[in-house]
Amino acid sequence: MNINFLGRSLREWLSSLPVIIILLGVLFLSIGENLNAQLNKLGNHIWPDYHILRLDVPVPTCDPNVDIESEVQKVVRQKQKEAESDPFGGMFGAEDINRDAIRESLGKRVELCRMKHEAAQKTLAQKTDNLDRFVAVDMTLSALSQFRRDNTQVFLAIVFFVCAITAALTHHHIGLRPMQTVLEYRFGITAQLFANLSLTYSAYSYLTNGWASGTLIQNEHIRWFYLFGFGALSLVALVQLFNIPKTAKPGGSIGKALLAVPLYAYMAISSARFFILETENPQGMVLFVDKIMDQSSLFLNIGLYIWVGMLLKQTYLGEYVFRVFKPWKLPPELLAFVAVVIMAVPTAYTGASGIIIIAMGAVVYAELRRVGARRNLALAATAMSGSLGVVLRPCLLVLLIAMLNKEVTTDMMYGWGVKVFLLTSFLFFAVSLIAKQGPMKIAPVSEALAPSLQAFRPLIPYVLIFVVTAAAYAFLLDAHLDEHTAPVVLPMIILLLLVYEYTIKHAEREQHETYEGEVRASSLEGSIRRATTDTTVHIGALLSIMALSLTVGGVIEDSGIFEEVAAQSDFFGSTWTAMLALVVVLVIIGMIMDPFGAIVLVSGTVAQAAYSQGIDPLHFWMITLVAFELGYLSPPVAVNHLLTRQVVGEEEIAKAKEETKGKSFWIRHERYVLPITVMAIALVLVAFGPLVYQQYF
Repeated sequence: MNINFLGRSLREWLSSLPVIIILLGVLFLSIGENLNAQLNKLGNHIWPDYHILRLDVPVPTCDPNVDIESEVQKVVRQKQKEAESDPFGGMFGAEDINRDAIRESLGKRVELCRMKHEAAQKTLAQKTDNLDRFVAVDMTLSALSQFRRDNTQVFLAIVFFVCAITAALTHHHIGLRPMQTVLEYRFGITAQLFANLSLTYSAYSYLTNGWASGTLIQNEHIRWFYLFGFGALSLVALVQLFNIPKTAKPGGSIGKALLAVPLYAYMAISSARFFILETENPQGMVLFVDKIMDQSSLFLNIGLYIWVGMLLKQTYLGEYVFRVFKPWKLPPELLAFVAVVIMAVPTAYTGASGIIIIAMGAVVYAELRRVGARRNLALAATAMSGSLGVVLRPCLLVLLIAMLNKEVTTDMMYGWGVKVFLLTSFLFFAVSLIAKQGPMKIAPVSEALAPSLQAFRPLIPYVLIFVVTAAAYAFLLDAHLDEHTAPVVLPMIILLLLVYEYTIKHAEREQHETYEGEVRASSLEGSIRRATTDTTVHIGALLSIMALSLTVGGVIEDSGIFEEVAAQSDFFGSTWTAMLALVVVLVIIGMIMDPFGAIVLVSGTVAQAAYSQGIDPLHFWMITLVAFELGYLSPPVAVNHLLTRQVVGEEEIAKAKEETKGKSFWIRHERYVLPITVMAIALVLVAFGPLVYQQYF
């Protein structure tokens, strides 16, 4: 719906605007926090007593000019009065009053008082107008930093519910298939209504139980967010149930309608059955959803990463990068391999393949299509674009594993992660080579090198902007680009790239190759606005699945299934059968849970069962990461493929099916079978290879 105010739609005013305000606020508050730390260092360098000067200097209350002899007389008289009033004072003889000792004690006290006054005056003498201005800036930044720390949960709650409501209103929640027919809309919306009503009731129970406990409720305002947020989602679903989109096709089948139900709704309904009906613990649902607030900074960072991807999609950087490879005339399979390997680097920073698909999958798909890759191959590469990098430094998943499991360290896992990365990269190349649809030839070096180097020239300013911005953060703010700073440094870099493109380079005026369906903004403001609008639905869809997958983990955890298995050491029979069972379980968990929630669940359950069977902890966790990635790529859920469809659009999926009709099984289903084949072979080798080596070598 459009409104007549600055040409902006109602969605942009009520959804995109608050989200971009919070995301930009987090960025600038983070800069302020780093700047505050640097100002403290600078202040201590300029004024040695800055740690005191930045606060109110305490002025001693003692008198440094006291008359010692007069005070001695007062003390003597006081002691004499005490002796006279004591009825037992004379039983052991009169006590002599040592005037010299009293005088010496009072002299030391006066001297100490004088020293305190001198120190205070010396400190106050340093209080200049320049210092006061410096302290004012420092204290302002310190207050802003504290404001950010105190309100991170509020920021996340606003972003989560605004984006979740936007995803619901636009029917962009992630399901096994999109809602297209009237029946599919009715099933999907009804399921969301039951899911959101269950969550609203759970939030109400969570709040009222807190009041009934008689103790102070921590973060009560967040509980109100849950109540009103899920209540608003329930109201949206109720209204939508009586307002099916006019674009919906008539009819529909029950089977397809069940597939169109959003995944988060299935998760919520199954959790409601357990917590509300079976265990009569309705607040349990929101208790597990609330775990996202324990890591509110992490989930806000996920929102920033998605925004980075949507902003990057608006730049011409991806096109310029792929132009470097174009003169070599790489076969589509080889180009897909290059794209997947390159995407391993940003995946290592974000820590989850699903995040990188949402953030940058559209760029990968667009550039592969731009150079002529067939749709199914481009879809396969996009779905797998984040699967190889989850084992590389500084992946957040590895850090989380090391935090929760003292049996392994990050150095151990990153060391083996490089080997697993090389293995999966080689397998992708080998499978692509075997399944190639044309000759695996590239252009001669004599023909390709010079044009390739020429194509690299437009990338030089992009590289300089990246390096200079990262260096500025490192040297001015002591914020080196790593897994902790990347969420706030990368958005600033991409924003600067957009500024460069639209103000200096004027890239929009150049001739650019486009693929079918590609749409670009024509201005800087339009690019940022479009990127933010796309970001809101992706954040809402992804965080909804992440939050509700935690409730599924809660169901599994509270059911005690894994504890019972771990307690029965002879359950599996042998290490080989134990390994097979664990691989199957881990793949299934990967199908239904987000990686962060899955790691928490596995750490307290499956891992203990594995250790009891004599499986090395390092071996187990490398298996877990590969198994999760296979789960994310495997039907019937195939989350990574659902996310791919989310970012490239249903129209591209339909065209991929249409253009492969009548062709071989591999070509028709390449977007599924290629990544599954690669990761399945990798999982078998990672899981059973060490066992074979131990037994026979």
